[in-house]
Amino acid sequence: MFYRASLQAAAALASLSLLAGCGLLSDSGSETEQKLTVGTTSSPSTLDPAAAWDNSWELMRNVYQTLVSFPTGSTSPEPDAAEKCEFTDATSMAYRCTLKKNLKFSNGEKLDAEAVKYSIDRIVDIHFKGGPAGMLGSLDRIETKGDDTVVFHLNKSDATFPFILATPAMSLVAPGDYPKDRIRTDGKVTGSGPYLLDAYEEGKTAELKKYTGYKGFANRKNDAVTIRYFGKSTEMVDALKADEIDATYRGLTAEEVVSLEDGKDGTEGLQIVESTGADIRFLVFNPKDPAAANPVVRKAIAHVVDRDALVAKVYRGTAEPLYSMIPKGIAGHTTSFFDTFGDPDVKKAKSLLTGAGITEPVKMTFWYTTDRYGSSTEPEFEEIERQLEASGLFDITIKGEPWKTFQEGFNKGEYPVFGRGWFPDFPDPDNFVAPFVGKESVTGTPYISKEITQQLLPASRQESDRGAVSKQFERAQEILVDDVRLLPLWQGKLYVAAGEDIGGGERALDPQTVMQMWELYRKASW
Repeated sequence: MFYRASLQAAAALASLSLLAGCGLLSDSGSETEQKLTVGTTSSPSTLDPAAAWDNSWELMRNVYQTLVSFPTGSTSPEPDAAEKCEFTDATSMAYRCTLKKNLKFSNGEKLDAEAVKYSIDRIVDIHFKGGPAGMLGSLDRIETKGDDTVVFHLNKSDATFPFILATPAMSLVAPGDYPKDRIRTDGKVTGSGPYLLDAYEEGKTAELKKYTGYKGFANRKNDAVTIRYFGKSTEMVDALKADEIDATYRGLTAEEVVSLEDGKDGTEGLQIVESTGADIRFLVFNPKDPAAANPVVRKAIAHVVDRDALVAKVYRGTAEPLYSMIPKGIAGHTTSFFDTFGDPDVKKAKSLLTGAGITEPVKMTFWYTTDRYGSSTEPEFEEIERQLEASGLFDITIKGEPWKTFQEGFNKGEYPVFGRGWFPDFPDPDNFVAPFVGKESVTGTPYISKEITQQLLPASRQESDRGAVSKQFERAQEILVDDVRLLPLWQGKLYVAAGEDIGGGERALDPQTVMQMWELYRKASW
């Protein structure tokens, strides 16, 4: 099944590439205005970059600019609003960017060095809980030199800093429209990205149209995009079948992917493109909860959870078991959780619990989000519940909440155990460890590990060759395994489904797995 799906997806991708390269099919020279509608189950939780460390980035990448970014095919940050960026010292502690000339925000304000400084400083000043301020721990101060030069002075060596600046969290905002000390909440956007946010209805639609003042790397192959947000993937796929939307991203279930690949159940005439994914799913244990705080309980759960069964039953080959917080394809990946816990073993789990004096089933509540990662999340947690209760060692209750409520809940420390997904900020092992440890953990539950935060991460950030940091991250994973505060479950793949007349799907997902709407276009008829 896994092999067949890969072959079919590869064939679809090759077909798409051929069509996209054919001048007869390209509509780039047409005078007809290109308008597309794209569906997703992943709606933004905020429109303000200072509060965003989640899938809100999908929209932000399309309406804001960053100094540097990841064009399709790039493995390192390249200039966007900047003309040039570089470290000016051998210790990676001073990073200088020179801006492009005559940049302006959509409200007419100048996008100059002071605006860049304002945009990044307000992220730190607001320090929104669960927001991206934690990504800027190495930033000491920002210096401006004239209108077009910005120097980021770091408080320690950080070779990953350019990668951080390339994330949508570091989007540049117009100072006149974004308060310095609080999040903007009027439902509007003032940026300088490829598109303007022409209209927005939370949880329903975002209307994008070309920003004529845009000066960046994106080659926009359409003029306008409507993003429709769906509560369930079934509704999204039905809309695709009915030709109400042109393409989808985020949220397809395994069954829907297989159906699209096979051309069954009304999906004839639709195409699907598979991309290598670095997105992961994992459980978070909250130390505020007595049961979740007990390392014996956490290790017993690690002994019981059957990833192979979970992937086979729920994800049907569209994901694979993950035994490391760092996924395959990223430097530093290991199988450390398998090496320690091995195959599922209820006897070992029971021995651990009874050895700690726990003889009754452990009662716990597991929480998940109902509308962030797709409709497969609920059956995933039902399968985890089934596995743990079948062992006779646990009494599990599962509960789901919409993302905004769920996010508020885990940030307040209300959930004993909960599921999180992680789509990488940037393709580096640092980004699969650093966000989850320290006082400002993106999980909302502080995770203090001095060896990781004070030794391993600082040492790795002195190395500009990011392929040479495996040793530090192998040790970090040993610590994560010993603590079991985080339990990796699976690593996924990414899929773009579209009508046959839509091109660009093979280029639409950037190295951060963020959707670049400008790559999609409607093919001209033969």
